[in-house]
Parts: sequence; C-alpha cells; structure tokens
Amino acid sequence: MSSASPRATLIEVAKLAGTSKTSVSRFFGPERDRLTPNLQTRIANAATTLGYQPNLMARGLKGGGSRLLGVLVADIRNPFSVAVVHGIEQAARTHGYSLIVCNTDNDPEQEQQHLRLLKSYQIEGLIINAAGQPEAQLQALKHSGVPLVLLDRDVRQLDVDVIGLDNALAIDMALDHLVRQGYRSILYASESPAYASTRQERLQRFNQQAEQLGIKSQTLILSNSAPDFETLTAFANYPESSPGAVLCANGNVTLAMARSFQQLGITLGQTGLMGIDELDWCELITPGITTLAQPTDDIGHAAVCCLLNQLNGSAQASAVRYRHAPRLQIRGSTTFELNF
Repeated sequence: MSSASPRATLIEVAKLAGTSKTSVSRFFGPERDRLTPNLQTRIANAATTLGYQPNLMARGLKGGGSRLLGVLVADIRNPFSVAVVHGIEQAARTHGYSLIVCNTDNDPEQEQQHLRLLKSYQIEGLIINAAGQPEAQLQALKHSGVPLVLLDRDVRQLDVDVIGLDNALAIDMALDHLVRQGYRSILYASESPAYASTRQERLQRFNQQAEQLGIKSQTLILSNSAPDFETLTAFANYPESSPGAVLCANGNVTLAMARSFQQLGITLGQTGLMGIDELDWCELITPGITTLAQPTDDIGHAAVCCLLNQLNGSAQASAVRYRHAPRLQIRGSTTFELNF
C-alpha cells in the first residue's frame, strides 16, 4: 500500500529558498512586507514546488495570528447573505486573511454552538449576521480582545460597529417611487420581525411614512414565507381609481409574492410589485420586477475594514453605524397607467 506524501515543512521551504526559517515565517505572516521582492519570490516558488501550506491553527495558538476571520450568517440560502459573504471574502483575501463561514439557519441554538466553535479556531475577528440575541457570548468575545462587527442586524446591549443598509432611506425611496407611479394603496409584506432588527426598522418606517403620506396601507406578515392568498386576492381587487402595489421587505418575500401573483393570475404592473434586494431572476420575469439593490460588495468590504481598524488600533472610540444607500432598479412591475 502506498502512503501519503509527508507534509512539507517550513524548514524545507527555507532550505530550498536559500533563506532562514524566520524569513519564511514572515512571508506567511503579517510581516511579509519586511522581505525584499526577490526573497518573497524565492520563498513563494519554493513553497509551490514543495506543496507547502502553513498551519494557520498552529500559528494562532503560538500567538502569531491565525489570519482567520469568522463569518456567521443567519441564512446562507438568502441571496443577500451569499452576496455579502462574497464581498467579505474579496476584501479579506486582499489583506491576507481567510474566512471560516458558518450558517445558523435562523436557529439561535445553532448560533450559540457556532460561536463556541469559531472561538476554538482562534479567529482574529468576527462578522456576525445574528439570528438571535447572543449578547452574552459576543460580550465575552469582545472582552477577550476579538474584534466584532454586526452585519445588517443589531444585538441588544452590544456596543460594536453595525454595517448594513440604510433601512429608512430604502423605505422612503420605495414609497416615493410607488406614489410617483400612481399607486395609492400599498401592502407591505414581510417575514416575522420578531428577532430581526432590520425587519423591525423597515416595518416601523413603512407605518410612519405611509401615515404621513396619506397612503392607504396594509401589512402582511408571512409565516415561513408562505403566501396569504385571501389577503392578496382581496388587495388585488382594488378600484381602478386606487391602484395598489405590494412592497416586499426582502428577497425571500419578493420570491413568495412573485409566485403568488402567478398562481392567482394577478397581472404585474396592474398590481405593483417591488422588493428590497436585487435578485438575478427579477429581470427575467416579464415585465421585470422593480427592486432596491443593496450594495453588498461595499457592505462586505466595510465590514472587513472595520475589523482591520480594530486589529490595528485605529478604530473610532465609540461604535459606528454604517448605513449604505440602495440603488433603485425600475422595471415593468411598477408601471401603471390610469385610464379615465
């Protein structure tokens, strides 16, 4: 029987590159810039030839820094989560970090388990899109010196940077667009806002602005993104003088409502449909679904920058809320012409 080739060692890389063990260690750590370009090239070539991979866990345990960042998301299937993690990975890679990504499936108990796991991996920073309110564990991580950034959702009594969409602006932009398009009745559809601060902020802003603008409004809370055909059918049967539109709180709800429109035979545009979050399929459904696209790459990059600022000691003294503006993508689902 053949056995696997032995793992190449740092000493072997140093010997092949004609340099010291210390220089190779610096090359794979945060001090790479202290080496000359020629020496960096020799070490890189030697490592490639030998198939050498640094043991990040061992380096972290020795106090040299694991170069690992933890990312904990509430629902990896959510298109927003996928897109933001892509932005985080791009930014992390640029600065020489790798990611450990965990998914909680919106389960607070699973979230607690993943937090314990990530701590054992000696992560140098954590970006968390919270499913519950794990303030006790996050406070413990913060006090142990691990930089934290909250992604999209707040955690009570936790004073750390929060990166996400400007939810108030998103609702304002959506209502402004729908009113300009002639819609006078708006149904706001959302998943349960119970544990997600983002959903709470958007729902609260919708209620405030709808009342201020004198818009006839309704709220529909979906259970497990399941449609309420009775409510939607009644809403779609509006008088011609008062056309209605459905405003969806996120991408999951937009998908559920688009399916419901098709199943009930509701014409897009005649009854408006608009969603927060840009999804790849929105432009493919005739006549296209109007969305507010989140700048997910910018949000991901900002989250990594906040962690790095904490790591190098240049973070602001108090926590900051970084709110990014959405981009309006107008399509046929919010085009309505009144006929008198």
